[in-house]
Amino acid sequence: MNEDSYDYKALSDEFCFAVVCDGMGGHAAGNVASAAAVEIIAERIFAAHKENPEAEEFSDLLAEAIRDANKEIFEEGMSNESLLGMGTTVVAVIVKGGTAHISNVGDSRVYCVNEKGIEQLTHDHSYVQTLVDTGHISKEEALTHPKRNMITRALGVDASVQVDYMAFSFAKNDALLLCSDGLTNFVSDATIADVFRECLENDAFETYADRLVALANENGGGDNITAVVILNDEQGAGSV
Repeated sequence: MNEDSYDYKALSDEFCFAVVCDGMGGHAAGNVASAAAVEIIAERIFAAHKENPEAEEFSDLLAEAIRDANKEIFEEGMSNESLLGMGTTVVAVIVKGGTAHISNVGDSRVYCVNEKGIEQLTHDHSYVQTLVDTGHISKEEALTHPKRNMITRALGVDASVQVDYMAFSFAKNDALLLCSDGLTNFVSDATIADVFRECLENDAFETYADRLVALANENGGGDNITAVVILNDEQGAGSV
């Protein structure tokens, strides 16, 4: 059962968005949660852009969309015993011009990747990240910790959810990579950066996401794998 869901669209030459969710829960519940979250968040972003494409309150738009998704997933879980306890991570990005507006809940991630290397932009809401933040373990130890998949924040688990937000300015040939932990648990940050440089050098950027997924599968593929990439083009807008 694939419990990951995603969506992306370019709504104009200067505006695009992408959403990645990694569901959790027994049976089909994780799939239900992630699919619902992606659908609701994408609909809210699309509607807001259609109504006012010049709006700049992207932090509010992302927070409200994610909280709407949280409310619907939570209420559905409470009303359906087979879905009780379902939840999902989320990373959502809106690109307007050369600025990326990023919100996340859980341990799915957004990276900036370019010829110089790779930078994780989001902060994981996970048990091992808390251990790293408090100095109990190192980043290297977190990679193999037995509880590395335990998240501390997710959509649908509680009636309300805290949403992180940041704005990020990225330059030509920078890329934003949205991914579930099915990728990052099996492909190192260094390799993600190396593959990016190879794709640019060979003028094959359109193969980047597929190559990352293939590598994760080659390295074990022990989880659902999703990768969506937004490349900054010459005009400063995003192409997905």
